[in-house]
Amino acid sequence: MIAVATTALLAGTSCNKTIEVEPEFVKDGSQIFKNLDEYEFALTGGYALFRATGYFGSGGQTTSTWGTLPDMMTDNLLQSSEDLGNWATQVNWTFATDESDVEIAWVAAYSVIAQANLVLRNLDQFSATGATRVNRIKGQALAMRAMAHFDVLRFWSTNFERNSTALGIPYVSAVDVELKPARLSVKESWDNILKDMLEAETLLGNVDKSVNTNSNKSNLDLNAVRGLLARMYLYAKEYASSEAYATLVISAVPLASQTAFPNIWRDASVAEVLWSAPFNAGEGSPSSGLHLAANNRNRYSPSVLLAATYDQVNDIRFTTWFASRATGTSAQFVPYATAARKVLNKFNARGTINDNLVNWKALRVAELYLIRAEARALLGGAKEALGLADLNALRAARITGYVPVILTGAALIDALSLERRKELVGEGHRWFDLKRTTRTIRRNDALLASARLELISSRREWVWPIPQAEIDANATIKPQQTAGY
Repeated sequence: MIAVATTALLAGTSCNKTIEVEPEFVKDGSQIFKNLDEYEFALTGGYALFRATGYFGSGGQTTSTWGTLPDMMTDNLLQSSEDLGNWATQVNWTFATDESDVEIAWVAAYSVIAQANLVLRNLDQFSATGATRVNRIKGQALAMRAMAHFDVLRFWSTNFERNSTALGIPYVSAVDVELKPARLSVKESWDNILKDMLEAETLLGNVDKSVNTNSNKSNLDLNAVRGLLARMYLYAKEYASSEAYATLVISAVPLASQTAFPNIWRDASVAEVLWSAPFNAGEGSPSSGLHLAANNRNRYSPSVLLAATYDQVNDIRFTTWFASRATGTSAQFVPYATAARKVLNKFNARGTINDNLVNWKALRVAELYLIRAEARALLGGAKEALGLADLNALRAARITGYVPVILTGAALIDALSLERRKELVGEGHRWFDLKRTTRTIRRNDALLASARLELISSRREWVWPIPQAEIDANATIKPQQTAGY
């Protein structure tokens, strides 16, 4: 399936319009892109693949694997009676090797990787005449490749410790349709991911022009790369590096004001957004697995127990994200406490048209505050008080009249876990946060009798199986199937 993803992208790289063009399959790699404009187009194609169904996009019977699904699989978003059961396998943790959505996610990620490798192939030949432009293209492609591999690691590895000898993932760094890669160890996977990310950071520090604008954050620029490095180092339990990278980003980009905050979710502001995947009409939606705003079907409802942890009057997050909506296609959104039917309307619309068409906010500065706070708390000593200060700073930005708290030790770690749950609800973090901290999922307010209620940290279901199609096509990976499948 890795080879299939590469082959499909190779077949689609030509932008020529004449019928006399030599067929792509007989060209060698040096003939595909002839100038930097063509490499730029190919890079744009890589970003487009993040919108694919199975990555950040959702549609049909497949939901957003690295978007809303990690919340649907936990205790944040609960399957309701209005859902058609399309994702019951994932949300009830009954994975099998032939599960189609697992295969779709695998292919979606390796398609991004294959496109990034196409961009990187032979790009350095233009360094002599356009070094800083090459830096800008190459830095983004390396970050794209590393991030997609990291996302695969999050679902398909048993743990994330930097030097773990457990099975990691195949790391694909070249265009080769015959490639049959093996799973590396987690350590080797990290070696490759971080090598790409650190090179991307260096390159994006010396570019010909800005990667993004003040009103558009659709590309991976230096701040986004550093933010992702902070996230990666937190997973890898390298807390000093995580803290350092989070600090670089926090120093460069402020949190949104309470005035700007509601506008983020209707794409009227990019305040505190570091990177978002843009969605336009006809390109699907990142959130069709949740509340379908147009026809008013509430497939996955926010946990009532989670909602109860917010200051429902003074917290701008609660009043912005949570609502009630009566049944019927013409029913209006009303305040959360008004009706029994609860809705997470975080991704319903830009503007006033409720069509689930919004950009996917893949990385925000708020997450960096939580990353730095957790890293500092786990570093301990004098750092712990600084971690508490980060927690209080984020809360003060969100809650009118907030009074700072004093917490230490396990109480601070628990508070940070809850704050991540509250700040990042629906944004694709909850499953991974529980996995990396070896916690148990408990659905104490499940809406359906068919819902599985508990998943303890030692269960095999925290790690996805390698798709059966990959096992069948790749003899090298066949003996490396995830344990228990």
